[in-house]
Amino acid sequence: MSDIETLRRILATNKVVAVVGLSADWYRPSYFAAKYMQEHGYRIIPVNPRYAEILGEKCYASLADIPEKVDVVDVFRRTADVMPIAEQAVAIGAKVLWQQIGVLNEEADRYARDHGLDSVMDRCVKIEHARLFGGLNWAGVNTKVISARRPRWLAY
Repeated sequence: MSDIETLRRILATNKVVAVVGLSADWYRPSYFAAKYMQEHGYRIIPVNPRYAEILGEKCYASLADIPEKVDVVDVFRRTADVMPIAEQAVAIGAKVLWQQIGVLNEEADRYARDHGLDSVMDRCVKIEHARLFGGLNWAGVNTKVISARRPRWLAY
């Protein structure tokens, strides 16, 4: 799902993000994306068995270990590793399977969709949030989102 309205809906209505493969190293893309989302009001739940805590949040070894509801499962793992993550996302009742840039597991995408989840492949949650909610345009990046209308998600 890469259309603007779907991506905007996903990011506007789903605020709890489990980041599978989140690294505690500040220079890694997963850390940068999760920190950005955390600073923009999202609850980040790290999923990585190597760490006890990342970004001030308790880290879990797997999605099944998370004791609260998860909206989005954001995957920073190799394409070959995604199918079991998709199965876990369905099992925990997540609403979205999001495969980051360079991650394109079509079998996992089909599985997630067949089980009622929204599924996004080969896109960065941070970049899409910035593009759709006004972060990139300040840097002069063409977001391809131009309108004189006030966005529906803007509630003031």
